[in-house]
Amino acid sequence: MDNRDEFQIIQRILNGETNQFSFLLNRYSHTIYSLIARIISSREDAEELTQDTFLKAFKKLDTFKGDCSFSTWLFRIAYNTAVSATRKARVEFPAIDETMLDRVSDDAAEAVFAEDENEELLQKLEAALAQLNMEEKMLITLYYTEDRSVAEIASIMELTGDNVKIKLYRIRKKLYLLINTNKTV
Repeated sequence: MDNRDEFQIIQRILNGETNQFSFLLNRYSHTIYSLIARIISSREDAEELTQDTFLKAFKKLDTFKGDCSFSTWLFRIAYNTAVSATRKARVEFPAIDETMLDRVSDDAAEAVFAEDENEELLQKLEAALAQLNMEEKMLITLYYTEDRSVAEIASIMELTGDNVKIKLYRIRKKLYLLINTNKTV
């Protein structure tokens, strides 16, 4: 199914066939839940935020103009919903000194994502990912797990493409430090 087919389904929903929304729900609920669950540590909260995302999408469906894919539009709603929930919870995330990031070589930072067969490294990576803030988790998840392009991530997170690239670059270095210091920051 392509974007044109989804746009037709959306038009049918807007014309009163609200039962067609179940198609979009079935198609995207697992993806949206997975995305939010990687960012919000509580499974129950992730489920609730997924429901909130779809409720908001349904209520605001008339604002979808088709200038981006429906999935990009929906990811943007999921991201904003998760950001709002995180702000309300006032979650604190550890910080890393910027000078430490500058000392990490580009090759070392890239190596964190290159070696996927090492079980110990994967466990350290999971622990490091848990220490990232919500925006950092979202960027890493969209880029590496969801295989979204820089342009699409920029649209979802309302950033520039260059800003996305810079943030991904810094996050890779931060993950390298978190993995290789064997401690939390």
